[in-house]
Amino acid sequence: MSSTSWAIDIDRDDITQAKLVEDAGAPLAPGQVRVHLDSYAMTANNITYAVFGKPAGLFGNDQGYWDFFAERDAPGRLPVWGFATVTESQADGVSAGDRFYGYYPMAENVVLTVGNAGPGGFTDVTPRRTTLPPIYNNYQRIEALTDYRTADHDYWPVFRPLFLTGWLIGDQFEDEGDYGASQILIASASSKTAIGLGFTLKRRPEPRPETVGLTSAANVDALAAQGIYDRVISYDQIMTLNAATPAALVDMAGNGAVTRVVHSHFGNNLKASIIVGKSHWDAQADVEGLPGPERQGFFAPGRSQKRIADWGGAAFGQKIAEAWLAFMDVAPRLTSIDKRSGGDAAVAAYHEMLSGRANPSAGIVVEP
Repeated sequence: MSSTSWAIDIDRDDITQAKLVEDAGAPLAPGQVRVHLDSYAMTANNITYAVFGKPAGLFGNDQGYWDFFAERDAPGRLPVWGFATVTESQADGVSAGDRFYGYYPMAENVVLTVGNAGPGGFTDVTPRRTTLPPIYNNYQRIEALTDYRTADHDYWPVFRPLFLTGWLIGDQFEDEGDYGASQILIASASSKTAIGLGFTLKRRPEPRPETVGLTSAANVDALAAQGIYDRVISYDQIMTLNAATPAALVDMAGNGAVTRVVHSHFGNNLKASIIVGKSHWDAQADVEGLPGPERQGFFAPGRSQKRIADWGGAAFGQKIAEAWLAFMDVAPRLTSIDKRSGGDAAVAAYHEMLSGRANPSAGIVVEP
């Protein structure tokens, strides 16, 4: 059986160029399944995937995010997180009607190659994916997600991967003694990864560093009212912070101008400068010759693999589940769900996020 559905092709050299195309589904080979995407999220994190679509050294090889769902001679297919239902299966251990949470392309349907199928899910073993970070290749049965609640369904694609990243950053800070910082400055503080980090840090017992959310002036009051950070200030107030107080910076958007102000203000009292995302993909980098520490990148899959090695997979999952369920108790007051349907809406949502016009207090969920 084959089917025709839509997908979104993105120019690997110019990520502003995205178009809706027909995708003729080929017959399945043994070991493959075809799934229909039920819903996926569109967040700033996806823009980071597009920015690093080409090889950038993140994976320790010559691969980038475009390699998950497209061959090198084809347009890019943007990875997204979401839920999908199996519509056709030629793989043992996976049947039509099975539902999975995982990593998919921005498309209506996709073919996956099943490996290690079991009660919890399976791993995609498509050859080009076997040398990519394992965390992206795992597909989890909804029934096997111990921290899944039906009421939280739409928040999974919107928040789960971003909350996990924020939680892992918080774990790294605790593991590193907070780098000696007494205050942690979190840029793009209204982003979902930043909120996950702020929530994680605030749950720590005292004494802990003060968390300072950095955001645009228009967002300060609303963000402060959420109670995620100890303090929220606008970018133009950075210079009012006490430069003698040891600080650390977590930059969620890769905005070079903000980074330069913080580095220049704190100098050697800036104990760590961590860059997480690149949603400000078109911002001037302006990071040459910065005073203070060398900037370091944060890569969530690498941190996950370290902690799984440290604690074991079961203990790692238990810690995440506990933190996630606590966060889900407050997430509905932090973010509303904005649902879109169909291919045209999917393209529009991508452009909206790319241009920065998306409402930061809403989570976009696309239902193909």
